[in-house]
Amino acid sequence: MEILLGICLGVGLSAACGFRIFVPPLVMSIAAQSGHLQLSDDFAWMSTPQGTVAFGLGAFLEVAAYYIPWIDELLDIVATPTAVIAGTIITGSFFSDMSPMLQWTIAVIVGGGSAGAVQGLTDVTRLASTTLTGGFANPGVSTMELLSSAVLSMLAIALPVLATVVVFVVIWLLWSGVKALHRKLSRKNNTETSSTQVG
Repeated sequence: MEILLGICLGVGLSAACGFRIFVPPLVMSIAAQSGHLQLSDDFAWMSTPQGTVAFGLGAFLEVAAYYIPWIDELLDIVATPTAVIAGTIITGSFFSDMSPMLQWTIAVIVGGGSAGAVQGLTDVTRLASTTLTGGFANPGVSTMELLSSAVLSMLAIALPVLATVVVFVVIWLLWSGVKALHRKLSRKNNTETSSTQVG
């Protein structure tokens, strides 16, 4: 039961890393300090005031940077592998009473997989937003990602099983949105091609 709970926590918080990397660790740090989250001994430093300040500063800089046109696209290039690493580490922090090999195998599959799936889909969504609107809609996308990360992080700590269900729903919705955007872009390209040929 404890392993299942750790997996659910890992899925929720790692997926939240796919939206914003520093927000989930900040929420974890605050929750650990307030006694609402138990971390393994190796990650006790996250529950210190210094840890909270560091994560808070990182979250502020990350969130602010995503509102700067074109910088957000550059950040996505770095954010994808970083989110996978962060998701892996976060998930690993919930497993202490098992062999390191099993601990990090679960962490990579559950944490890295969840973070990578969400981050990859949000990358495509932002790229499509940039292509279709010239970047004008990107601040709205950034705001939705921030809210999703914060809400999902808090939900994962409060109701881990429900958060896991929400993650799968979110991934399905993002995937459906990406497919719809792809169809729209394909129709736009076909229309432009037809117009060029007619001209």
